[in-house]
Amino acid sequence: MRQVKEIKLLDGEYWWGGIAADGYRMPMGDEELHRDLRVDQLSNQTAPFLVSNKGRYVYGFDPFSYAFKDRVLTIESEQAVAFEEGYGTLRGAYCAAAEKYFPACGRIPGELLFTAPQYNAWIEMMYEPTGDKMIAYANAILENGMPVGVITIDDNWQEDYGVWEFHAGRFPEPKKTVDTLHQLGFPVMLWVCNYISPDSYTFRELEKLGYLIKTKEGNSAIVHWWNGYSGMLDLTNPGAVAWLKGRLDGLMETYGIDGFKFDAGDPDVYAVDFVTHRTISGTEYCKLWAQFGEQYAFNEYRACYDMGGRALGQRLCDKRHSWDEVNGVASLVPNGLAQGILGYAYSCPDMIGGGEFSCFLDNPDLDEELIVRHAQCAALFPMMQFSVSPWRILNEKHLSCCVEAAKLHHALGDEILQLAREAAQTGEPVIRYMEYVFPHCGYEKITDQFMLGDDILVAPVVTPDTDKRTVVFPAGTWSGVGGTVEGPCTKELLAPIDTLLWFRRLGN
Repeated sequence: MRQVKEIKLLDGEYWWGGIAADGYRMPMGDEELHRDLRVDQLSNQTAPFLVSNKGRYVYGFDPFSYAFKDRVLTIESEQAVAFEEGYGTLRGAYCAAAEKYFPACGRIPGELLFTAPQYNAWIEMMYEPTGDKMIAYANAILENGMPVGVITIDDNWQEDYGVWEFHAGRFPEPKKTVDTLHQLGFPVMLWVCNYISPDSYTFRELEKLGYLIKTKEGNSAIVHWWNGYSGMLDLTNPGAVAWLKGRLDGLMETYGIDGFKFDAGDPDVYAVDFVTHRTISGTEYCKLWAQFGEQYAFNEYRACYDMGGRALGQRLCDKRHSWDEVNGVASLVPNGLAQGILGYAYSCPDMIGGGEFSCFLDNPDLDEELIVRHAQCAALFPMMQFSVSPWRILNEKHLSCCVEAAKLHHALGDEILQLAREAAQTGEPVIRYMEYVFPHCGYEKITDQFMLGDDILVAPVVTPDTDKRTVVFPAGTWSGVGGTVEGPCTKELLAPIDTLLWFRRLGN
């Protein structure tokens, strides 16, 4: 029986949480909004958790629906939700909930994911990666003065979905390719997913073993996802999980692979009547997929449910090559901040310039300014990731700006890494809302600037055709581009294309 709880919002109260991809709609409270975590994920991270600037929070033991209307928050769920108050601030309520319901695990993903930019070959190669292309890509990174970092070979390196072996035509000497990338200084990750091509021998083998999800009629379920139609590995079956681990561990042992990008796992393709070894929901399936990847230090996820506090790299869903606030550059800060307030501290703001590959197909009008501003925005996130080659599509000036953004991330890498280590102990976000660090100062609705830890304020330009922006400075002395600022104050500052506005709080 569904239970209903109504919470009347306090004066000046706002809420955050639920769905990372709704970050641009946060804080919630003034506008009408309805979401159901059983079916609404928007291709990114979610959690049954809502938290307010008045020190209150809601945590659900199953996926609940929530609605804001007329300054009332309504929660509907199968189980009673935990509703607690009295923590005073957004930070106080978040920390109390995290400690109780999604505590930090004490570990972080691989350190190089934080201390240097990442490089994913997806946009450059799409569905046609090869060994030669990967080595050329890595050499070009170095030749253009960018720091060495983790490099990822994306989709279609493999024989087929679920057939996790290098394609002999595209990678005739996979060990040599990986060894060469290692010699250049790049750890190597591979793209994998939870799907199994139904036309493969592997599918037939797994079907006989009972390792695939079935329909209620007893047949292997075939689902439609973005790359076609496939079977799904039954992650509730210990044998199926052991089979996948054996394949991935074999890639590490045979070729020296360092980790994996775990794509898919989305609950929206999971039917309510699927038959599995142990009965679960789509959100539970998504959670099992994330739990599987925790055993690998170098990992990346895009779809997660209720996995706050875990040692998982979390990428924002594929962004379009656009400026818009829903799925473009203007969404990066609000959605990245939302990841953090859901417990996903180790966030990456998608591939620089956008990871939605259709935007790059036969497009002669790529926006060089957009790519630079995306790189600057990502520079002081916990992680930053390049894909499209800046040296191929940018002029000399704009390329220089991207290289400087990469170098900035690398220069502050040890500091970012330390914040990640602290997050592994405290559960606190690495990048934080202004309201989180400076409560009750009227900063609830600031979503285009953020704090890196408690002492670095970052104000990227996320709108086109501008060389200035307004920055809100809290109380304190702030040192950065152009000198020192005494807060609290609001200032309009110049931000030409080669400038990321960021400031360090002095005296703390």
